[in-house]
Formats: sequence, C-alpha cells, structure tokens
Amino acid sequence: MKSAGFSFIELMAALAIMAALLLIAVPSARLASQRHREAELRAALTEIRGAIDKYKKATEQGKISLKVGESGYPPNLTVLVDGVVDAGNPRGQKLYFLRRLPADPFYAGAATAPEATWGLRSYESPPDDPKAGDDVFDVFSQSAQTGLNGIPYSQW
Repeated sequence: MKSAGFSFIELMAALAIMAALLLIAVPSARLASQRHREAELRAALTEIRGAIDKYKKATEQGKISLKVGESGYPPNLTVLVDGVVDAGNPRGQKLYFLRRLPADPFYAGAATAPEATWGLRSYESPPDDPKAGDDVFDVFSQSAQTGLNGIPYSQW
C-alpha cells in the first residue's frame, strides 16, 4: 500500500516554487498599484487644470467680477468647488467649475483636506520655481517620488 503523504523533498520543492512565484507577484502588484496611482494623478491634474482654465475664461468673458490688479485666476482651489456669483446673471446664480476637488494620490501626509495636498503656483511665479501667491495659476504634486517614466511627480 502506497502512502498518500508527500515526502520531505517534495514538500520543500513545492515551497520553493511558491516562494519563487511570490517573488515575482509582489513586485508586479506594487508596480500595478503605482501605475494606478499615477493614472489617478494624471486625471486629477487634468481635472483641476481644466477647471482653472474655465475660471480664467469666465473672467475674460466678464462672468466673474475682478478687482483692479487681479489676474483672473482663482484665488484658491476651494472657489472652484464652492462657486462664484455669475456677474452676467441677474438672479445671482453661481458658476461652479468642479463637483469636488480631488486629492493628490501621492500626498505623504496624514488625512487632510484635498486642497492642502497640492502645491500651488501663482501667475507671477516662474515655471522653474513655483510659489503660492494671490491666485492659483497651476497645481503640482508635492511628492518627492519619481514616476515610472523617470520624471518627478512634482514636475508632471
């Protein structure tokens, strides 16, 4: 009668095969997770930048009242969600540019408001040295990490 159990050698060989498969699967899962977060970052940057551009266009069309010296870009990111009064509407309805503000998926801090996760660049700030100011001309990731394409997330 034959034994139904595995020998020690067969068991060790099976464990070695499973360990090798895990060595392949874990980096693949990390890579897939990073790709997913990078796709979220691209989508969030596109959405926010599009809303900033729509806000600027609305000021150029006279739908948003400007004070002397203002650039026409939003003063902060929350105004894109909270809305602004449409100067061309006699009923005082608001213009909205985002339904919600996405958070930076690579933000390393604790849970915080989405607007605090982004780095801000004002209109007067040079492109190679972005700084916050009186308006929001652009947003960028504050992450120090580098993307799979070799470009730091802060430069996307």
